[in-house]
Formats: sequence, C-alpha cells, structure tokens
Amino acid sequence: MNEAARSRRLEMLRRLQALARTGLHFCKEEYDRERYAEIERIAAELLGAATQADPAQLLATWAREDGYVTPKAEVRGAVFRPEDGKVLLVRETADGLWTLPGGWADVNDSPAGAVVKEIEQEAGFRVRVIKLAALYDRNNPQHGHAPSAHHGWKAFFLCEIEGGEARGSHETDAVEFFDVNDLPPMSLGRCTPSQVRRMQQHWQRPELPTDFD
Repeated sequence: MNEAARSRRLEMLRRLQALARTGLHFCKEEYDRERYAEIERIAAELLGAATQADPAQLLATWAREDGYVTPKAEVRGAVFRPEDGKVLLVRETADGLWTLPGGWADVNDSPAGAVVKEIEQEAGFRVRVIKLAALYDRNNPQHGHAPSAHHGWKAFFLCEIEGGEARGSHETDAVEFFDVNDLPPMSLGRCTPSQVRRMQQHWQRPELPTDFD
C-alpha cells in the first residue's frame, strides 16, 4: 500500500469511529446503540492494526469523549535564542526523541495559556507568546507526521523567554538549544524538522501571515 492509500485508509477509519461515537451520544434506541458500539469496536481493531495502538486503550479513550466528536487540539512553542538563533527543544522520555515543547491542550486552557504552561512544565522557562505562526492539520500527509489513530490540529506559537532556567520533567529528560541546520533525531509524531525550520522563518520575518492546513 502506498503512502497516499495508507493515509486515505486511516482517514476513513477515523471518520468511521467519529460517526460511531457521535451516534452513541445522540441515539436513544437501544438496538441502534448496540450497532454503533459494534462499529466502534471494529474501528478500534482496524485502527489498532494500522497504527500499532492498543484497541482496548483506544476504546477507553473514546469512551471519555462526550457529544459531537471533533479534532483534538495540540500546542507547540517555538523559542529562538536571540544571540545565536538556536531553537529550544526537549527530549521526550516516551521515545527518547526531541521536539518543540508542547502537548495536548487541557480543558479550560486558552491556546496561548496552554503553550505557556507546557513550556514551563517541560523545559523550565517562563515565556511570553508573541505570535500564532501556524495551525496545521496533523493528518495532512504533507507535514510528514507518523500515522495516528486520532485526528488533531497543531497550533505552533512563537514565544520569548522571560525567566526560569532549563529543567526537565517527568515527560522530558533533557532541555537544550540546537542549530536549526543541525537538529537531533526528532519525535515525528510531535514535530518535524521542516516545521522547526518554518518556525525559524516566522521568527526571522514576523510579518509573515499565519500558516494553516
């Protein structure tokens, strides 16, 4: 199966799950609820096989969703050191790879508030958000992310350090600044080298419009 076909298959499976979960929320007829639940179990098995995810864990995650199913929201913060233009990256304990600090937004977070919190938690720095540089569809093949059972949108913000010091967390075990042209192995599900380079362009040219899709 080529990459385009694989991406289309994942897209259809995620859509199948979303329809099943939305049906479970709105449907009142018990027999129809059983059918939607069965469809969701099938979607979990197929998505698990396609993405190496645990079907039981997928079902448990989906069960916590209520109402109309929408994309998950993720934030990433791009911080460049003014004196040399190096970018702040953190190393994830989950896979030992590097990324711009960030993660899923929590309920009641604002977009900017979420990225400020994530950077302080994962890297130890207090920052100020200066620009929404990009809002990307994680599942758009052109971004080069690893396959995922979830559909998400990624918000990339440019930020400036206001205080704090480099410090890891239970999710990150290293914090360093890197030359954009000499990046370490990246956690491609979270952030790609091309996205880091694009954030550098936004940092160098603040007048650039926000990227999207």
